[in-house]
Amino acid sequence: MTRTRWIWLVVIGLYAAFFSWYTSFGGPLTDEEITRYVALAESSEPAPSPEQVAKLRKFMEEDTGDDFVMVNVIDMYETPLQIEGVEPGETSDEVLAKYMDYMMPALLSRACHPVLYGEAANTAMDLMNADGMERWTVGAGMRYRSRRDLLEIAGNSAFADSHEFKVAAMRKTIAFPIDPWLQLGDPRLVLALLLGMIGFALSWREAARRPASSGPARERP
Repeated sequence: MTRTRWIWLVVIGLYAAFFSWYTSFGGPLTDEEITRYVALAESSEPAPSPEQVAKLRKFMEEDTGDDFVMVNVIDMYETPLQIEGVEPGETSDEVLAKYMDYMMPALLSRACHPVLYGEAANTAMDLMNADGMERWTVGAGMRYRSRRDLLEIAGNSAFADSHEFKVAAMRKTIAFPIDPWLQLGDPRLVLALLLGMIGFALSWREAARRPASSGPARERP
């Protein structure tokens, strides 16, 4: 096998590995999975209200099987609530980081990551029928590979152990999913273009390094 073929074999293999990790192939949640996740939610402490359970069930029953983004707007406490595990003098950002100590590895291992993050530049510029929602600290969008991944992360006991730090750091928050959604910089497309350019560049270099072939022998007159 030539070096050029090895180059393209490696390029295609790298992209296939990334694509298979980044993309959900499990399809929509099954009835058995929905039943299991509902039972898991109902057994948690504190127990969710019937309205919360109905909202969760609707979210699962309408699963498309594709990735989605959870839009979050957050208002942080100036001083975090003094619960167990919060040290005197810690900021809300430091307390939230304790929550993210579990969340970030769990998210990244399942190809879930932020697609948007930023601090509020002002109070809300437009409100309609949303009294008391003027002040926010942070806005973010978190991409999840699938609803199944979100439920697996949230159902882990480590999530329950760290969730109190989120409550201690945030004064209020709103989170809602958007699906389908669109972004212009899908990493699968970006990586395909990047690996393609690398593959073509290496192939061109290999072609340039080969000795020029001699032309056909001239016929004698």
